[in-house]
Amino acid sequence: MATRLIGLDPGLRRTGWGVIQVEGNSLVHVASGAVTSTAALPLAERLSQLYEALAVVLTAHDPAEAAVEETFVNKNPSSTLKLGQARGAVMLAPAQAGIPVAEYSANLIKKSLVGNGHADKNQVQAMIRILLPGAKPETADAADALAIAICHAHHRRTPLVAEAVLAEGARR
Repeated sequence: MATRLIGLDPGLRRTGWGVIQVEGNSLVHVASGAVTSTAALPLAERLSQLYEALAVVLTAHDPAEAAVEETFVNKNPSSTLKLGQARGAVMLAPAQAGIPVAEYSANLIKKSLVGNGHADKNQVQAMIRILLPGAKPETADAADALAIAICHAHHRRTPLVAEAVLAEGARR
């Protein structure tokens, strides 16, 4: 049975999304893109824009599960906080739609695709082209989101992730 997964790469300015279909070991690109917020608006309105735009994407593509990249801490505390708030809005969209959400570190995502947790973006994008023939993500954010979806496809059945996804799905 085929399962649709969505990967989400949170960002306040632009959030990437990528939908894949998984059947057995087969991965198929369904769609990808990015949603944006208006920089001139107050933070709360920008978060609302991200949430509402993702709600439309979720309705259009009807994924069974979602995956999000974990936040990393960078040198600028203000930027880290804003990213965390954007990530909250991004995680809320599938959760409100009853879709279980898994989280993965950037290193695990890269290692799942390339075999190296410190791979660069070019290596990740090259593997996306190999694993999802025909996928042409328009932005780096969309490519990252597809990488997150692929990582979830590889790890969703591992005991801890599967347990969390099943528990979330039971609440659906």
